[in-house]
Amino acid sequence: MSGSIEVEELSKRYRHWQRDRAMTLQELFQRGLRFKLGERYWALEDVTFQVQPGRMVGVIGRNGAGKSTLLRLIAGVGRATSGRIQVNGRIGAMLELGAGFNPELTGRENIYASGVSGGLLRREVAERFDSIVAFSELEDFLEYPLRTYSTGMHMRLAFSVASHMEADVLLIDEVLAVGDLSFQRRCFDRLFHFKESGHTGMIVSHSADAILQLCDDAIWLDQGRIVTMGPAEEVVPLYVEAADPQPTEEAEEPEEADAAPFPSAPSED
Repeated sequence: MSGSIEVEELSKRYRHWQRDRAMTLQELFQRGLRFKLGERYWALEDVTFQVQPGRMVGVIGRNGAGKSTLLRLIAGVGRATSGRIQVNGRIGAMLELGAGFNPELTGRENIYASGVSGGLLRREVAERFDSIVAFSELEDFLEYPLRTYSTGMHMRLAFSVASHMEADVLLIDEVLAVGDLSFQRRCFDRLFHFKESGHTGMIVSHSADAILQLCDDAIWLDQGRIVTMGPAEEVVPLYVEAADPQPTEEAEEPEEADAAPFPSAPSED
């Protein structure tokens, strides 16, 4: 049975902490760091929505809109200032690079540690181990500590572990923004299979193509509030039009700084 998500009037407030001024190393030892309270700001404010079983929902918005904060709170990382979150089913989450990994442990050890912390029995991790390693293509690096891995290697291992959790609800934050095109395509294939299997998920991505191809619905966030939500094919064009005004005649080509080109269709194995 697929999971579901219900978020009601969710708000998250942060404070800016500011150091009084730059200090020399000697001053730091003598006085210690002194901070003062900065202004409060709302990363999320009165966010309400539901994700029904078997639906994939994309979360779009500019940097700082609250997308990552939303997924972290749903995953149980941190506490909301107010509101309610109800998740039915096991969560599989990939929220940030290396989250849940220990840089001093080897790749092999991190696979087991991450799997167990995600709710699997050690026996279940062992059953999935070969598949996890094969997907990540890190067979030659399993006995090296994670601190020696490149960013791309981190991403491969993290996505491979998360996608093998057999979760009811999958939360993915910008997983396709890092890695080579071949790996991105395999990630897409994996997510597409997850969707076709009737699972529930939420995906944060700057790629409009990714949201349109993988998601049934979309939520557009701006400054912590929902601008609009509904079918992805309706919401995404509205966001793209607002975020990317018509180029001037001097512009030679559109900018694509946020993400690499997204595969247009899943490959057939």
